[in-house]
Amino acid sequence: MTVMTPAPIDQQEDEEMLVPHSDLTDNNNQPMEVVGQPDAANAAENQPVEDPPSSRFSWTIENFSRLNTKKHYSEIFVVGGYKWRVLIFPKGNNVDHLSMYLDVADSSSLPYGWSRYAQFSLAVVNQIHNKYTVRKDTQHQFNARESDWGFTSFMPLGELYDPNRGYLVNDTLLIEAEVIVRRVVDYWTYDSKKETGFVGLKNQGATCYMNSLLQTLFHIPYFRKAVYHMPTTENDMPSGSIPLALQSLFYKLQYSDSSVATKELTKSFGWDTYDSFMQHDVQELNRVLCEKLEDKMKGTVVEGTIQQLFEGHHMNYIECINVDYKSTRKESFYDLQLDVKGCRDVYASFDKYVEVERLEGDNKYHAEQYGLQDYYPNAFPFSKDLSSHDFLSEDHPNRPYFLVEQFLFLPDDKADLYDQRERHPVRGSQGREPNQNPKKEDQRDAKKGVLFIDFPPVLQLQLKRFEYDFMRDTMVKINDRYEFPLQLDLDRENGKYLSPDADRSVRNLYTLHSVLVHSGGVHGGHYYAFIRPTLSDQWYKFDDERVTKEDMKRALEEQYGGEEELPQTNPGFNNTPFKFTKYSNAYMLVYIRDSDKDKIICNVDEKDIAEHLRERLKKEQEEKEYKKKEKAEAHLYTIIKVARDGDLMEQIGKDIYFDLVDHDKVRSFRIQKQIPFNLFKEEVAKEFGIPVQFQRFWLWAKRQNHTYRPNRPLTQPEETQTVGQLREVSNKVHNAELKLFLEVECGPDLRPIAPPEKTKEDILLFFKLYDPDKEELRYVGRLFVKSTGKPAEYLSKLNEMAGYAPDEEIDLYEEIKFEPSVMCEPIEKKFTFRASQLEDGDIVCFQKAHPAESAEQFRYPDVPSFLDYVHNRQVVHFRSLDKPKEDDFCLEMSKLYTYDDVVERVAQQLGLDDPSKIRLTSHNCYSQQPKPQPIKYRGIDHLSDMLIHYNQTSDILYYEVLDIPLPELQCLKTLKVAFHHATKDEVSIHTIRLPKQSTVGDVINDLKTKVELSHPNAELRLLEVFYHKIYKIPDEEKNLGPHDRLIHVYHFAKDTAQNQMQIQNFGEPFFLVIHEGETLAEIKVRIQKKLQVLDDEFAKWKFAFLSLGRPEYLQDSDVVSSRFQRRDVYGAWEQYLGLEHSDSAPKRAYAANQASRKIGKKALFLASASLARVVPFLIDTLLRSQLKSTIRKHLTMREFDDSWLWMNWVTLNTMDV
Repeated sequence: MTVMTPAPIDQQEDEEMLVPHSDLTDNNNQPMEVVGQPDAANAAENQPVEDPPSSRFSWTIENFSRLNTKKHYSEIFVVGGYKWRVLIFPKGNNVDHLSMYLDVADSSSLPYGWSRYAQFSLAVVNQIHNKYTVRKDTQHQFNARESDWGFTSFMPLGELYDPNRGYLVNDTLLIEAEVIVRRVVDYWTYDSKKETGFVGLKNQGATCYMNSLLQTLFHIPYFRKAVYHMPTTENDMPSGSIPLALQSLFYKLQYSDSSVATKELTKSFGWDTYDSFMQHDVQELNRVLCEKLEDKMKGTVVEGTIQQLFEGHHMNYIECINVDYKSTRKESFYDLQLDVKGCRDVYASFDKYVEVERLEGDNKYHAEQYGLQDYYPNAFPFSKDLSSHDFLSEDHPNRPYFLVEQFLFLPDDKADLYDQRERHPVRGSQGREPNQNPKKEDQRDAKKGVLFIDFPPVLQLQLKRFEYDFMRDTMVKINDRYEFPLQLDLDRENGKYLSPDADRSVRNLYTLHSVLVHSGGVHGGHYYAFIRPTLSDQWYKFDDERVTKEDMKRALEEQYGGEEELPQTNPGFNNTPFKFTKYSNAYMLVYIRDSDKDKIICNVDEKDIAEHLRERLKKEQEEKEYKKKEKAEAHLYTIIKVARDGDLMEQIGKDIYFDLVDHDKVRSFRIQKQIPFNLFKEEVAKEFGIPVQFQRFWLWAKRQNHTYRPNRPLTQPEETQTVGQLREVSNKVHNAELKLFLEVECGPDLRPIAPPEKTKEDILLFFKLYDPDKEELRYVGRLFVKSTGKPAEYLSKLNEMAGYAPDEEIDLYEEIKFEPSVMCEPIEKKFTFRASQLEDGDIVCFQKAHPAESAEQFRYPDVPSFLDYVHNRQVVHFRSLDKPKEDDFCLEMSKLYTYDDVVERVAQQLGLDDPSKIRLTSHNCYSQQPKPQPIKYRGIDHLSDMLIHYNQTSDILYYEVLDIPLPELQCLKTLKVAFHHATKDEVSIHTIRLPKQSTVGDVINDLKTKVELSHPNAELRLLEVFYHKIYKIPDEEKNLGPHDRLIHVYHFAKDTAQNQMQIQNFGEPFFLVIHEGETLAEIKVRIQKKLQVLDDEFAKWKFAFLSLGRPEYLQDSDVVSSRFQRRDVYGAWEQYLGLEHSDSAPKRAYAANQASRKIGKKALFLASASLARVVPFLIDTLLRSQLKSTIRKHLTMREFDDSWLWMNWVTLNTMDV
């Protein structure tokens, strides 16, 4: 046995002279000083960080073939202070493979809860050719339950025992184990800055994709330096300026000791909270961000930096084969999208990118004797992602068109075009129409392709891990294995990717800088990045707030994707090796060109940062440190909030109406707990200018009715206590705050005087005055009254406080509570205060007394009605449903408003005579979007109910103006009808509104008034279709002859996903009448004639009988009728005749295809009122004349009532019968 430490691998220098990119080297107007870093020494990486302990263990096993034990252990070796050993199963662990594991040697004697983490590799050495040594590596956190870890199927026993293979020589086997012990990270106490020198970014909810991109950009120093040099001013706000927000973020990433928030940056994007919880497209974010910065850099010293770093150029070309003609077009790119599916690695993707396509046969290039020159196969923004072909229209056989096969990013109004083929006529070189009748010889064979003119210094590769699956009509993630090299040579094979115009003196050799990873599926997941900031051997994983050191294998090989074998956890048990798909894989790569490395990986220090930015961020840091210190010392201090008469005067009637004061808006003092309260009074005297002897403090108390009132004055003994003791006495909930009311009495000259002595008979009351004419409530003062006294004795004093005549008649009310409803009761002026149950801190509201007959002139004639109004008052922000992000207008309403009150106010605001044409929709507080279903007419009683979403209350409502009253609309069934004409190759879309009691016949009759029929007596029939399958047949279709069968015929294709075969239906299904004894060959003739399929195409079709989704393929001689069981055809969709072929050539024009897709894929079932079933309809051609008269006239639309779906799809076909 030998134990050794592996020697470091020497780095070989590239002997070839590399020439920097001309755009970077020849720029005389260099925007900033750049100091190269030939040693690639980043400050973070210069920190002394202890390397994890590692050792290599060699084990020689003699007489290996004679071992007759099931398990065989090696000697014990020590790594990282831990004891290890290798465990093998010479004859396999219930498999025909050598099984090998790493084992914790002393696991049985370790203390409870032990754990250790190790990365290790196990190898069987080839003693003849070392390069054939079998080595596998993995990592594991060992514990008592999993004390060994490794590979059940390490290598086949047949290979191991083969003497010619070189693994077993002289019956001796050599095994090596390399173990690296890493300490188990406690993420609760982990300090990224201390461990790595870098800090992470905080996740706002679903912003990990943005964090990974920002970290990548930050660690491109040339880019960071350019961002710092963008002109910003001290008056700018980060939340409103992307450059300043990015400067601030980068500065904090560079100098902060803890993770950095990104809220300022996302606010500068214009995002709200909802956007932060939505995952966006990384490529789109990268492009938008760079475009914004590029625009802001114009006219500054850093203008053109984005282009210098990221912009490359490629050339699209079409070259005729038989004539000397070539058409080219130069385009720029900031990143390249590379195919993953069908490609082994990055080089294979580049090969596919520049692959030459030959245009021949029906796809010939229309040269027209050099007249048709401006043919651009990549004329759209996403040129390489749209597979475009020269296409000859059926309508104009000799006219060239663009055939757009796929859209990647579409505006909302184009969303349904993603799989439609739309044809665009091509114009000639001078913008003229091409010759409508070109000669045959003008159509030339040609080839088209893409070549690169130049690559950028920083090459961003977007790997197409997400693609649209047309068969399944959904987005899918490609988890295939896809390799990418540490060094990327784009000059390989004599510059096969370069155009003839490319500058061959530039060496396009790139080094990998960043790997952005997505872990998860198509509907969601997590993003993080592996980055080596200085291109050294040390990689770092930036996972939101956490930054960790990682090795090269973790950053590269483990992000290739594909499948991986799960190591066995229990050696000795019959566990079959399990392979699983790796859902964590790279989706974006960033390479830096070697010749530009020293320029891009440059020094960035404080002199690159604007002075105002440094001052701003320094101030922010000081405030942050102060708050941090304040929080740490919070247990030593008490916050004392002091309310005074001036606070009540200022707040009541403006900020608040109920109770007396908002304590968050009064003067607060932060006082050490051990300070005596008397010393605090001196602090108050300095602050307010009130001598200590004139101060009297009252404690506040929360009452059972949830009001907060002054309860009692502090006693002399209490004022001698410390602040901390007093807080504990006064606050039962142990709040850190002490709330006080400062009573100050003033003499005739308005100077403070000593407060009067308070006896048990004295009651402190607070008074509010209400003016019904102004609808105003304000605080007018406080009084001590005797508990045995009567309010009538104090009326003159109250009139004086209000500014009324001494003999003014006033009404008194006691404000008792306001939650959950207002309680404000009249006070009888002839009763004593004690009889009225008034006590210290109570609130009395009063107003002028008004005769009952004059009350009608006021909206709120008395205090209770006004307080009710204030309590239920709600300012509602109304938004048009078409513009759900923008406030249209605001209205002040009462939460008690009825549905009619609300729509009437909205109609008045919009100048609409009929409020019933207003339809309202509530707001979803979580998604910040309108709820999917509108509010039904008088479906909600009060405004308060309209604003509630689960346990949250909103202040937003959406409105729309209808063309008919809402009650009338709700009594109608709205149908969108796609009408397929029998003889014209077109589809027209119509909207039909009919009463719910209407029959299907009414739908047909109404439609006949809107469409052109092939002849007046054309007949229609009703089918029920969902997902390209017929689910219901009208009763009249059952009246077939004794030897006739009506079967379902569906189009389908097979799709293999997740190792399972799935049947995918598409297109329009139809019925077919078959006769007893009829063979498939005879039926195929009728099907081809019905569908009008060309012979060459039809010959490729396969025919199968499908039952419960399982195909049984048929031969031409098979009798089809014998396959279908006789039973109620209502459930016949479980058995059908399937036509297997590709869904590649739609027969109808665009409108027909769009309608077909909406009906087949996107139509939802209607909810039946009685059966809760779903029923979209397809009304197809009536083929049998004996079925003319029965179209189920008794079937009403109410039977298909839908309380939750806005529109339904009906397809109609007509044909002469």
